[in-house]
Amino acid sequence: MFDMFFPDRYVASTYVIDFEKLYEEGFRGLIFDIDNTLVPHGAPADDRAVKLFERLKNIGYRCCLISNNQEPRVKMFNEKIQVDYVYNAHKPSTKNYKKAMEIMGTDTEDTLFVGDQLFTDVWGAKRAGIKSILVKPIYPKEEIQIVLKRYLERIVLHFYFKKLKERKKG
Repeated sequence: MFDMFFPDRYVASTYVIDFEKLYEEGFRGLIFDIDNTLVPHGAPADDRAVKLFERLKNIGYRCCLISNNQEPRVKMFNEKIQVDYVYNAHKPSTKNYKKAMEIMGTDTEDTLFVGDQLFTDVWGAKRAGIKSILVKPIYPKEEIQIVLKRYLERIVLHFYFKKLKERKKG
């Protein structure tokens, strides 16, 4: 029932993902949400984000940010990291996930999405045929509409973890 919202992986933070291993597995393009995935909501790229994108470029990844924010927010975040981006993405619409892959020259087989929300980030990636990693939000203080979505996400995550337990038993 909730499978359409289930991420392929769920981790504590973007910054603990083993991107080297994922590259070895064949991934070449990474699409990232920004707010609460890479930095707190509205924050510029910090040292940790800058170092991450330097590392990703050195590994050989193409990277693209897709955000539902307007261009000034995305452009400000991107100043220090300098990757491709798509703003006003209307996630979970699949259009801009596909546009990001087109920009990077990747496809659904070698692209991975990283984000912090089930109903926009993960669902959009899944609908676009892209594997996804859900990360815990960096900062708990969020706009009211996101806070409300987080309550619903807890229900979906309950069933996600239940399914993972069942897989391990079987």
